[in-house]
Amino acid sequence: MATVRASCPGCGDVETTTDAVQVLRCETTGSLAYSFVCPECRLRVAKEATERVASILVDAGVPVVDWELPAELEEPKVGYPICHDDLLAFHASMAEPGWLELQVSVLRGVERGI
Repeated sequence: MATVRASCPGCGDVETTTDAVQVLRCETTGSLAYSFVCPECRLRVAKEATERVASILVDAGVPVVDWELPAELEEPKVGYPICHDDLLAFHASMAEPGWLELQVSVLRGVERGI
């Protein structure tokens, strides 16, 4: 198991092992990154990686994790983006008595085609 030098935003330069590191490859965009668990603060850190860095890590035995961007990012967006006022109104609505029950009944009606 090889030692990997990395940088944690909170702890600075740290040394970890290849079993705590993974190379992340986005199949949608082709971008590369690596992530590791900081041995000092135990938080997961992710950083962009060049082809060269990813290749060095893989040659050292670091596994590659392939992932894709969610399909929802490609869906057309309609309407205006929500704003702070929309969130406040939604929050106030949820505080109203019976709000959840009303939402459930609306959903059940939609399921039945009403």
